[in-house]
Amino acid sequence: MESKKGQTTITDKYLRDIILNFMIAGKDTTANTLSWFFYMLCKNPIVEDKIVQEIRDVTCFHESELSNIDEFATNLTDSILDKMHYLHAALTETLRLYPVVPVDGRTADAPDILPDGHKLQKGDAVNYMAYAMGRMSSIWGEDAEEFRPERWITDGIFQPESPFKFVAFHAGPRMCLGKDFAYRQMKIVAMCVLNFFKFKLANGTQNVTYKVMFTPHLDKGLPLHAIPRS
Repeated sequence: MESKKGQTTITDKYLRDIILNFMIAGKDTTANTLSWFFYMLCKNPIVEDKIVQEIRDVTCFHESELSNIDEFATNLTDSILDKMHYLHAALTETLRLYPVVPVDGRTADAPDILPDGHKLQKGDAVNYMAYAMGRMSSIWGEDAEEFRPERWITDGIFQPESPFKFVAFHAGPRMCLGKDFAYRQMKIVAMCVLNFFKFKLANGTQNVTYKVMFTPHLDKGLPLHAIPRS
């Protein structure tokens, strides 16, 4: 875009605008996903235990680095984050069930024909419901409603699905630019927090649901008890 405007140098203002775009676009989306992620862990403590064990297996830090959260965070390298396959699967499973943009769409830039033969004219809008798609048994199998990170794991390695099936980050040439950055942020936060604390719902009978908004905020928040790990 900028090259078409004839811009040959990157100014401080240009860099500032890019950084602000990443920060603002990723603020609610990342925070919401982490909220739903910790909610799912509270509902599935076995998954939480598996993530904690993976953290211990992958980091292999000295005892002092495991006991100090600042040192722990400082020593989290990209190489370590890339080895957290089960955590990556659990975050992806969260996004499958609770996509950050539950309803999205595109507008045809030119006349087109959809795979089912439906004809589009320039300017026609096509909307899709990512929230419903993530729960359809015809797409994900009979256990579509279950939170099961293992569906993303083969021989211990995370295996991505087609972005046209897992649509949380969209697909095609306009796929979300912040996808990798978002995963990196969420992995760091999850590893730092789960290595030092385990969580329980403040009210075990709480019926957690979402607000009807552009992004699916948890209605009334998510009160948790944080318990230090021994």
